[in-house]
Amino acid sequence: MSEKIKEAVKKTTDSGIEIKELYNTLPDNFNVAEKPAEYPFTRGVQKTMYRERFWTMRQYAGFSTAEESNKRYHFLLGQGTTGLSVAFDLPTQIGYDSDHALADGEVGKVGVAIDSLKDIEILFDGIKLQDITTSMTINASGFILLAMYIALAKKQGADLSQISGTIQNDILKEYAARGTYIYPPKPSMRIITDIFEYCSNDLPKWNTISISGYHIREAGSDAVQELAFTLANGKAYLKAALDKGLDINVFAKRLSFFFNAHNNLFEEVAKFRAARRIWANITKELGATDVKAQMLRFHTQTGGSTLTAQQPENNIIRVTMQALAAVLGGTQSLHTNGFDEALSLPTEKAARTALRTQQIIANESGVADTVDPLAGSFFVENLTTELETAAWKLIEKIDAMGGSVAAIEQGFIQNEIARSAYEYQKKIENSEKIIVGVNKFQAKEEAQNDLFKIDEAVQKFQIDKLKKVKAERDNEKAKQLLTKLESVVRSSENLMPTVIECVEAYASLGEIADVLRKVFGEYQG
Repeated sequence: MSEKIKEAVKKTTDSGIEIKELYNTLPDNFNVAEKPAEYPFTRGVQKTMYRERFWTMRQYAGFSTAEESNKRYHFLLGQGTTGLSVAFDLPTQIGYDSDHALADGEVGKVGVAIDSLKDIEILFDGIKLQDITTSMTINASGFILLAMYIALAKKQGADLSQISGTIQNDILKEYAARGTYIYPPKPSMRIITDIFEYCSNDLPKWNTISISGYHIREAGSDAVQELAFTLANGKAYLKAALDKGLDINVFAKRLSFFFNAHNNLFEEVAKFRAARRIWANITKELGATDVKAQMLRFHTQTGGSTLTAQQPENNIIRVTMQALAAVLGGTQSLHTNGFDEALSLPTEKAARTALRTQQIIANESGVADTVDPLAGSFFVENLTTELETAAWKLIEKIDAMGGSVAAIEQGFIQNEIARSAYEYQKKIENSEKIIVGVNKFQAKEEAQNDLFKIDEAVQKFQIDKLKKVKAERDNEKAKQLLTKLESVVRSSENLMPTVIECVEAYASLGEIADVLRKVFGEYQG
């Protein structure tokens, strides 16, 4: 075979790892005796994985007002979802109330608008927080939303030691990939470690952070970069908590991760397996001796950026493959995207189809019947090792810069993601990478008429509700507590107890965020 022909049939993963024509040996580090729930956890973090209990089936939902989102939650719970996952609108994510000038036109658009504890009370009306797990995708203002959730749990008479769920709370990826930050990196890290400390004592079952590779991948990274940048960020959080004097064997048990499931099925499976190995080594190196503190537990969401507006029904197939990769890779919970999300927020039909995708995989495919079903595959084991090796090289490069915070401040991580995104898009435009319905197999299509739209009246409704809350609360008490919060923020005292007091007095999200803006300033990226 000529060199030209050899080059023509060369195959690589989306991360550029070369795929051999045939695999007939296992990598040198393959350990046939390795068991699940044992270091380094390549095969999973639970001994029986899905044989006794399936992964948590979440559907990411939140739009318009708390009233409307509450209806969707009851719909999803009635359809068999086993955990809630809350999407917040942009003003909420960056600490602005619905009546702020910068919130104009964005209220309730990409998630639910939350201005005060009153909205959280409505959002979870008829839902006992002690009976469900809730994941909240919120970062810069995450400490306020967590405080509101705790305040509602207390009002419901729940035992806080039994409240379980996750708050994303991952600010480093905001600087690197997403942009919904408020405060500079150092004070933001202080907020995060305050949450670690508070929850270790008062909410022992709460996952205090969901370190997100998802948004890094959505911004354009490849699988190796998603692994390396996410786990390097995780390492930075570990070190910040250790510097605060926290016990890694306590707080590390409540750290979780959030990964993307992209299109290349085998690379994605290998990515999840490699992630557990790398994290086990990182935590052990930093002093973790408790097995549960060494485990990488993760939620997965299918790839939003892989959804196409063209031939949207094709997205059902994409989501199925991605969900399958997550399950074969050993995820602890999973969200499947609606097939129409490239066009609008998901309709009820799309949300139900997405949930049914998970239920069919769980109950009909057979892939949940045994632990780590692809273990021992020549291809998967070699790919796992190659991804791990490539990710370690990037992590070591970041370590040499001084860690993730320094790498972000120097623009390294952002530039690497941008370069990868550019290369991927170039391959699509050159048809080196085929996207069905986009650059090949196109079809004439009619306009979609059944899209989900947000009523523009939502903003006025939300502002009127906030005015009512402020008119009915004890304004003197709210003012005193906000003054107290400023004093706490200026000290080294943990801010969470005082933030909870503020939300219980119906201080608004914007008012609380502004106290910290006054002390910390805003990050100018």
